[in-house]
Amino acid sequence: MEKERFLNFEGLTFDDILLIPEKSAILPKEVDVSTKFSRNIDINIPLVSAAMDTVTESRLAVAIAREGGIGIIHKNMSIEEQTEEVDKVKRSESGVIVEPISLSPEKSVGEAIELMAKYHISGIPIVNKEKRLVGILTNRDITFLE
Repeated sequence: MEKERFLNFEGLTFDDILLIPEKSAILPKEVDVSTKFSRNIDINIPLVSAAMDTVTESRLAVAIAREGGIGIIHKNMSIEEQTEEVDKVKRSESGVIVEPISLSPEKSVGEAIELMAKYHISGIPIVNKEKRLVGILTNRDITFLE
């Protein structure tokens, strides 16, 4: 006998469920909404963004990751562009940029403006040859130059 092709169970949609706001004995800090994304990957909230070019690039992936979910970078771009997008997400791990984009003091303000536009950032650390911070150039600094 052929196996059943469909599981036989009742499915629900958003219209089938009504949550009525009410006082609860359970505090928000006692609730666990974590789930498994795969056998080896746990996520803190059950939220995964679609791998669509109109939905997920690095900015959304970073925002979702900071909240505990996961963003899937779409593949409708070159391998180099995909690598750049993933690199941006990895750099912003835990809200702290691990390897920030930086410039040396010898670089021009024009180069800083180009980098800020390219990476959608509002400031660039200025570091010396030993990679020690010597300053930060921000959008505000540039505004006063113009």
